[in-house]
Amino acid sequence: MRYIEAVRLEALVYLCNCNGIRERDARAAIDAGAVKPAEVFRHCQAKPQCAKCVCDMRRMIQESKDTLRYAAE
Repeated sequence: MRYIEAVRLEALVYLCNCNGIRERDARAAIDAGAVKPAEVFRHCQAKPQCAKCVCDMRRMIQESKDTLRYAAE
């Protein structure tokens, strides 16, 4: 899959069905400094409900940290 297609797909994929938070919304929150799922919810003006998305948010936060760590090397 090409990068452009992946970016378009991410814009469409829901991370949190309860609150309608898309992956791009969570990534924007993480890029703005969110380091916990609660901060992602706050950034998106939402509250956790069923919490099924929390593991995915943690994964995205960790991936972001890993990317920054590798970039600093």
